[in-house]
Amino acid sequence: MNDCIFCKIVSGDIPSYKVYEDDHVYAFLDITQGTKGHTLLIPKKHVPNVYSLDDETAYNVFKTVPKVANALKKAFKPIGLNILNNNDKPLQSVYHFHIHLIPRYEDDGMVISSVNHADDYDEDAFKALQKTIRDAL
Repeated sequence: MNDCIFCKIVSGDIPSYKVYEDDHVYAFLDITQGTKGHTLLIPKKHVPNVYSLDDETAYNVFKTVPKVANALKKAFKPIGLNILNNNDKPLQSVYHFHIHLIPRYEDDGMVISSVNHADDYDEDAFKALQKTIRDAL
């Protein structure tokens, strides 16, 4: 895609700090460096989001996640790792599917949170959610 910054990185038109590449996947340091070693893993093929991933592209991307994650673990010895992907609004900033691998350290200042709405759901509500998802499959 002509105007995609990640496609331009893959093609070499925009420089990046590449940490891994194969025929299908490209991994490079996120310029924000939310934490030391924050890496983006992308398919070389332009795919805007998870909803558009074909099986082969998904396989190639997700089989590479442990390889790069283990390299980050070996290189930086973090206490943990967040694996994050945003799709569409409100948080996807580049519309080329990508996975953030974010090493975590003591007092790193990184805040990734979720809201707990468990009290809003009883057993019937969970069963209704379950049915809705299963029916959509």
